[in-house]
Amino acid sequence: RTALQNAASIAGLLLTTEAVVVEIPEETPPPPMPGGGGGMGGMY
Repeated sequence: RTALQNAASIAGLLLTTEAVVVEIPEETPPPPMPGGGGGMGGMY
């Protein structure tokens, strides 16, 4: 009985983790970094 409860718990955790991993790529990508200027001093 304990083994069955542990297996059900692990299956639930895997399904939750899988759902979270699937949802991440749906976010909109960050805007591209502006080109050119800025940077650290002395690096040309």
